[in-house]
Amino acid sequence: MRPRHRHRLRPLLALLLSPVLAGCFASGGTDSADGTDAGSRLRVALAFPPAENLSPYGADSTTLTRLGVTEGLTELDANGAATPALAASWRQENDRTWLFTLREATFQDGSEVTPAAVAAALTHATQAKPAPAALSGVTLTAKADGATGVRITTENPDPVLPLRLSSPALAVLSTKAYDTKGEVDPVGTATGPFKLTKVMGATAATLDRYDDYWGGRAQATGIDVKFVADGIARASALRTDQVDLAEAIPVAQAATLDKATREATATTRTTSLLLNTGKGPFKDAALRAAARQAVDTSTLAKDVYEGYADAGAGIYGPAVTWAEGRRSEPVGRAEPGKPKGTRITLATYDNRPELPEVAQVLKQQLDKAGFDVTLEVREYSRLESDALAGRFDAFVLARNTLVDTGDPVSVLASDYTCDGGYNIAQLCDKDVDRAVAKAEKAVDTGERQEASMAAEARVLGTDAVVPLIHQRVITGVGTSVSGALLDPYERTLVGIGTRR
Repeated sequence: MRPRHRHRLRPLLALLLSPVLAGCFASGGTDSADGTDAGSRLRVALAFPPAENLSPYGADSTTLTRLGVTEGLTELDANGAATPALAASWRQENDRTWLFTLREATFQDGSEVTPAAVAAALTHATQAKPAPAALSGVTLTAKADGATGVRITTENPDPVLPLRLSSPALAVLSTKAYDTKGEVDPVGTATGPFKLTKVMGATAATLDRYDDYWGGRAQATGIDVKFVADGIARASALRTDQVDLAEAIPVAQAATLDKATREATATTRTTSLLLNTGKGPFKDAALRAAARQAVDTSTLAKDVYEGYADAGAGIYGPAVTWAEGRRSEPVGRAEPGKPKGTRITLATYDNRPELPEVAQVLKQQLDKAGFDVTLEVREYSRLESDALAGRFDAFVLARNTLVDTGDPVSVLASDYTCDGGYNIAQLCDKDVDRAVAKAEKAVDTGERQEASMAAEARVLGTDAVVPLIHQRVITGVGTSVSGALLDPYERTLVGIGTRR
């Protein structure tokens, strides 16, 4: 339950944190690097500090697309379909081969976007360790074809390859971005409307407008970014005009912002409780069932998220409109066992401020059911490696289910299969793997959706994941800002028309 007097503390906390942010955005509203267009830079507060030095292959990849730095061959439209980006068009030659035709574009280092450069960039992605989530279970090769073509061949038929190539983790960078040790540097080597010019560790970054962007010149001359993990501080910065855009405003802070400055967007993000099936107490399916039975999701949606969420129904939430009518009962669930004081470690991160409160409520519910819960909360970048290594018994994760590819099967493959690259639940179940493999082979859209839901039922039947809530994300948008890009996939925030 929430502390009854929490709301009385908000104004005081905001006042205490305002001086901390005052110096963070001192450069906001200053001239661009060449001394022109004074006052047209954007000041942005992001919730997640870089976890991997802004590598395009992991969680940092969406930071780069949200800031308009990187692009892939395709992108997603409002309906989740693949549309042209660096590729002007494409066609399928056979069930394993596609030919993509490039548009005229240049990299931010001045070199041309050529078929050879694109093929090299995609080849580097296939060799990354760990592999990008968008390539989970997929082997592809890319080769230049003439002056404008890139031919991509997959080892097995991949009917959603154009969707897959929209992934932020498959962004195309120039040859200068890649070194012989496998490191990737996106500074000045991408293709988007904004050029990353300086990264100050995990605290800040500077971007300037890339005037030769193929899609036209951006209206803002640049972006000054601060990575502010504290949600109260992000809200305070927006309220006191230290920042123009602030992502992931905490639910608890929404009421402190003027209604005109908060935008709630239904997203494909689901917050779930992941249970470690590989080792520890939750290797026992009966104890996983007991944990699932102990959780009251309606309390979380109503009290913790204050109406900015829906109670968890499955891996896919209401924003995935086709899923609701196709959902079936979980398959193969075990009977709940008796916890009898079983000790477990429950972990989460505080970049999304609601998550520690969710975890605290879960701790109370699980303790009441007979578990002995130790709660651990850290900043995400200091937690991810331990979570992926299976060092926690349970983990509260907010996951955008369509962020990696836009394909519903991809999140199942990456998060819940034996070879999945983001398998925090450590799940390895032959029935789940078979169901996901069947979904991956489906070509027709309707068949693929049906197969995805059948695979979801198998995943939920293992109790490796307990869907908690489906979130509406609140973005702080200053009254002087126009053209902010808010989408359910959370891939975009700033584009060529974003300005103040």
